[in-house]
Amino acid sequence: MMRLVYFSPVPWHSFAQRPHQFVQWFHQQFKARVLWVDPYPTRLPGVVDVKRVLAAKMAQKPRSCSTVKTQENPLKADWLSLVEVAALPIEPLPASGYLHQWMWRKTMAEIDSFVAGGRAQIVVGKPSKLALQAMARHPELPSLYDAMDDFPAFYEGISSKAMEFTERHLAGRVNKIVVSSSAVSRFSAHEDKLSLILNACDSDNLPPALPRSIQAPVYGYVGTIGHWFDWEAVVSLASSLSISDPQARVRLIGPVFTPPPCALPDNVQILPACSHAEAMRAMQKFSVGLIPFKRKLLTASVDPIKYYEYRSLGIPVLSSNFGEMSLRAEEEGVFLYDECRDFSSLLKTCLLHRSSAESLAQFRVNNSWQARFAGLVPLFDAGIDQRGRRRSTAKLEHFSWQGA
Repeated sequence: MMRLVYFSPVPWHSFAQRPHQFVQWFHQQFKARVLWVDPYPTRLPGVVDVKRVLAAKMAQKPRSCSTVKTQENPLKADWLSLVEVAALPIEPLPASGYLHQWMWRKTMAEIDSFVAGGRAQIVVGKPSKLALQAMARHPELPSLYDAMDDFPAFYEGISSKAMEFTERHLAGRVNKIVVSSSAVSRFSAHEDKLSLILNACDSDNLPPALPRSIQAPVYGYVGTIGHWFDWEAVVSLASSLSISDPQARVRLIGPVFTPPPCALPDNVQILPACSHAEAMRAMQKFSVGLIPFKRKLLTASVDPIKYYEYRSLGIPVLSSNFGEMSLRAEEEGVFLYDECRDFSSLLKTCLLHRSSAESLAQFRVNNSWQARFAGLVPLFDAGIDQRGRRRSTAKLEHFSWQGA
C-alpha cells in the first residue's frame, strides 16, 4: 500500500483548503494512507501573530449570528494519522534545527514507523527544517514540494531570509516542484522539476448558483483582510457607487488584521469571519465578487481560490490586476481594474454580466480539485522510482505546466 507523509502549511482542524483536498485526492487515487504533519511556528512571533491568536479565540466564542473563523474539517478519515509537532518559535535562528532535534524525536519516530509500512512518498506544503530533516533521514523516498505560496514574501527581516534559505534548500532537495501560479522566477534554477497545478474549488460541495438581481446590488468579498488588501481601491469603489447607485452596498466578510487607513463610506459593511459553509451562502447573495489585492511581491504568485468560488456560483469577478488574475483579462465573467481605479464604467458592466447554466457547469467540471490534481498522477504513479530518481524524463515532459 502506498503511503504519504504530508508536511502541511495549515492545521488539519481548519476548513478544507488545497492541502486537505490534495490528501483526500491522493488517498482516493492510490488507496493510500496519509500521515499529516501539522505546521509549527516557522518565524519569530510578532504583533500580527498575537492578533491572529486573539481572533481565533474570539471566533470560538458563541455569537448570535453563529459565525466562527474556522470549522472542524469535515473530512472523516480512518486512513489519516495526525501528528502535532512540539516546537519553539525560534526557527529563523541558525541553530534552531539542532535545538529542536530532541523535541522532534517522537515525531521522527512516528514518521519512521509510518514509512516502514509500505511504499512511501513525501510531500511538503510549507518549507521547514523538520521536513528537511525527515528527507535527510529517508533519502530513498521520492519527494515533492507543493509551492502554493511565496512563503518568504509573508515574512520580514531575518524570518524572510531564513525562510528563503530553507525554501531554496528544499527546492534543491526534492525530486519535483509543483507551483500554484505562473510566477516561478524564484525556481528558475530548477526548471526541469517544475509543474503548474493551479488552484481550484470543491465543485461537488458548492451550493447552486442563484439568480442575481440588480436591485440593491451587493459587491462582496469573503476572506482575510491583511496588509495585501487594497483599502484605497475599496474606498474608491464605494465612493463611486454612492454616486451612481446609492442603494448598492460593499460587503466585506472576514477577519480584519489590517484596519482601513481612513473612515469608510457609509455603504461599506464589515461583517465578522464565518465558517466556509456560511461564506458560501453569503456569496450566493453577491451581485459582484471582489478581489481587491495590492500588486506586490506577496500577491505576484497568488492564484485566489475565491475566484473559482465566485465564478462557480455565477458571480462576475471584479479584481485588481495581480498575480494569476492578471492572466484572466479575456476570461468570461472577469473584469480587471488597474491603478487608475476608474470604476464608473466597470461597475455597470460587471453588474449586467450573466453566465449561462451550461458555461457554469463546464467551469465547475474544469476547475474541480479532482480535475486539477489529475495532472499529478504520472508523477506518483510512474514518474519517480523508489530511490527518488526519475524513471523516464521523457514521460514527465508532456504534463509539465498542465492544470491551466
